[in-house]
Amino acid sequence: MYSSTPRSEEYQHRLLEFIRQKYGISAAVLAPAKRGYYGETWRLDATNSSYFLKLVYPAAHKAVYERSFSIIQHLCDHGIDFISRIVKTKDYDLSTRFDGAILGVFDWIDGENIETDATKIPEYQMLAKVYAVPSCGVPILREDFSGKSADKFFEQWNALDNIQIHSLLEKNRAKLEHRAKRLKYFAELCRGDTADFFITHGDAGGNLIVNGDRYFIVDWDTPILAPPERDAWVMCCRDWARDAFYNALCQNGIRHTLRLERLAYYCYLFFFFYLTAYLDGFTQTDTVREIEEYIDGWIEESIQYADTNSQS
Repeated sequence: MYSSTPRSEEYQHRLLEFIRQKYGISAAVLAPAKRGYYGETWRLDATNSSYFLKLVYPAAHKAVYERSFSIIQHLCDHGIDFISRIVKTKDYDLSTRFDGAILGVFDWIDGENIETDATKIPEYQMLAKVYAVPSCGVPILREDFSGKSADKFFEQWNALDNIQIHSLLEKNRAKLEHRAKRLKYFAELCRGDTADFFITHGDAGGNLIVNGDRYFIVDWDTPILAPPERDAWVMCCRDWARDAFYNALCQNGIRHTLRLERLAYYCYLFFFFYLTAYLDGFTQTDTVREIEEYIDGWIEESIQYADTNSQS
């Protein structure tokens, strides 16, 4: 969404000059990068190195983004080498501010953003290595199993002035209200049990970079201490995927069995999370069609599996 925001030559010049002064990086080539939704992203080419720049402007996301840097650094300090490596400022700060945004600079990772069944096994293996990293002393949010993502959606709906989207949501009101109730039900079922919490990504599959036989997980904007189900729910309806996830945990010394009530919670949580993201960008011309396809789309199968097989 924000990666498509046009920027003037004057803005780009100011950004290049800021990077030179703040980071000591002199570069002449700045090009938009296609690796951001809530963030404005750029590729910066210097003489011998390339960098990834991400600026986050929306107030609702700046604090979340800023908190992520210390967690990324913590993972790197513990030997995790398949994530974005932070480039520090000349004053050794992990991030900085530019033009009202939070700015992070990272080493550029070559490759393509790919998500297929075949990428799931390396994805799970990498996530399990992250889970094995201790979280002691890291300032990180904890999962609280709330139903706030549904609450946010209904608040957005009530504030909508787009007739087409409002009509589409009204047509699906029964389903949306049912899913909100199920989210609250599973939140209550999971709340209070904080066993097996680890540093989780939240959208690793959608942020997997493949470069030959190497794999990287990028965009660690929203890591929280949470159960592995936060990363496993997407493919929970596939027997082979659950087995692959469990095997990756075992290979890294993590004894944990995926819990259906937690999988169901995350299916409903992320259903509303992505729906609110669509509404954030409702000015795009194709948003109505995308929302209509999404409500009965890819997430439906996972919801049905986790919900049907959970105690309810």
